[in-house]
Amino acid sequence: MARGQRTQHDRGTFILMLFLGGLAGSILGEGLGAFFPFLKNTAAVGFGPATLDLHFCKCTLGFSLALGPATVLGLLAGYWAYRRI
Repeated sequence: MARGQRTQHDRGTFILMLFLGGLAGSILGEGLGAFFPFLKNTAAVGFGPATLDLHFCKCTLGFSLALGPATVLGLLAGYWAYRRI
């Protein structure tokens, strides 16, 4: 397969690698935060819960993402790992 052609499977792998890299970075940042306090600095982005009530169905949606230095490094490592496979 040519390098420029990506399939749906590749997108799923890309998202998985980013997720795993971000998760690993967050865990590493929490673990090393006692020794390096700057790793615990995070910026939260997202929106709070919003509820749609239709009397027969109630749906609540929300999203929050906390990014810290270790999380960003983990995301970059996940991207690097994806490019290597």
